[in-house]
Amino acid sequence: MTLDHVDIAIINGYVLPMNNKAPISHGVVTIRNGMIAGVGEAGSVDVSGAKRVIDAKGGAIMPGLINSHTHNASNMLLRSLDEDAELWSWLESMWKLKRNFDPETLYWASLCGLIEMVRSGITCFNEHFDAYAVEPEAEALKVIPLRATLGYGFADRGIYEPISQWSWNALEHFEEKVARHHLSAEGRIHVALSPHAPYSVGEEMWKLTRTVADDHSVSIHTHLAEGMNEVRYMEQTYGTTSVQWLESLGFLGPDVTAAHCTRLNDVDRSIMAERGVKIAHCPVSNAKLVSGTLDLGAVVDAGITVGLATDGPASHNTMDMFQEMKFAGLIHKDRTQDPLFLPTRQLLNLATTGSAAAMHRPDLGQLATGHPADVIVVDFDTAHTLPVYDPESTLVYSSRADDVRFTIVGGNVLLDDKQIPGVDEGEVRRRFAESAHALRARSLA
Repeated sequence: MTLDHVDIAIINGYVLPMNNKAPISHGVVTIRNGMIAGVGEAGSVDVSGAKRVIDAKGGAIMPGLINSHTHNASNMLLRSLDEDAELWSWLESMWKLKRNFDPETLYWASLCGLIEMVRSGITCFNEHFDAYAVEPEAEALKVIPLRATLGYGFADRGIYEPISQWSWNALEHFEEKVARHHLSAEGRIHVALSPHAPYSVGEEMWKLTRTVADDHSVSIHTHLAEGMNEVRYMEQTYGTTSVQWLESLGFLGPDVTAAHCTRLNDVDRSIMAERGVKIAHCPVSNAKLVSGTLDLGAVVDAGITVGLATDGPASHNTMDMFQEMKFAGLIHKDRTQDPLFLPTRQLLNLATTGSAAAMHRPDLGQLATGHPADVIVVDFDTAHTLPVYDPESTLVYSSRADDVRFTIVGGNVLLDDKQIPGVDEGEVRRRFAESAHALRARSLA
């Protein structure tokens, strides 16, 4: 097969196609017109006509990592603000800054977060906008064009009561958001509905969310069953669990991504499996905020789709999906007391194919002919990864975000041998830091 019009050929790497496909020890991946053109053993794919050849130099070639639940702009501004706190008290302290967000500050925060993501090999992310202002990140995505589902966050009770009118307006005129952004940027950008949580959103808002999602065929992205305070609140207020209450409202369906889900019982899992609800698993954030650990074995046994996620850099402190994979492996082995639970390939799947399915982008997270060319190259020639006896184990337990050499989205090289073309990173960091400190000063004065 002659590939005269191949745009990029990535050679000399350990290829992980994912999606239940076997790894290729000495592999090649080619890209044409933003799509994967070929995947195979060295010599089986003709790269002679490639416009550019990227030498992976014995590293890994794999699908871009997919972050199925995060808060980019808002949490960049809250990183390290309030450590050693439980979830609900932490949310209250975060609100002191969130209520003073402005578009320019959110823009620089968004752009700085996108830099962190592209440098760490994240090619697609599922944004829950608890910043309540999506436009600044949409603008930042024009500079660093990752794939994203931008979830418009809303709520109407508790500490979030001040944004209730904004939330109702956003829901009632959501067709404007869909027309402006959904499937924009050649399909890279989707929009979604992001009601905050069962304890911060009332019954009528949940029902309207379901109606709007059905009317416009957009996905839903929320927090669910996150911590004992939520369990107690739902029991005292409604006499049931979060999952069972939302089921009684006719809300749950296969278009819903539920983040966290650390406090599910057997009935909850049965309902979620029947309704096709997906889970974004955030083990680092959940451990840090003492929200509990998802019973991953029970969830998988129930047939529920699960992806991996970092949550935001306020509750995780980084957007390092390598760190997330490693911690997930460690905490679940300890929780189950089974060293064979969650092997490395399953962890890699959670961060790629699984996360793509969990955030309703099933065409992503795999290297296969005809699928979008979202590819990363990870360096193995480092002091903290050598010797590489098992590449998959190296990726999960030794590699770090800064080992990513190339990040490619839709055939566009966004991270080029650890450089981001066309972006003055120093200027972005300076503007972001200045904006963040000014926000903190006026919010906590």
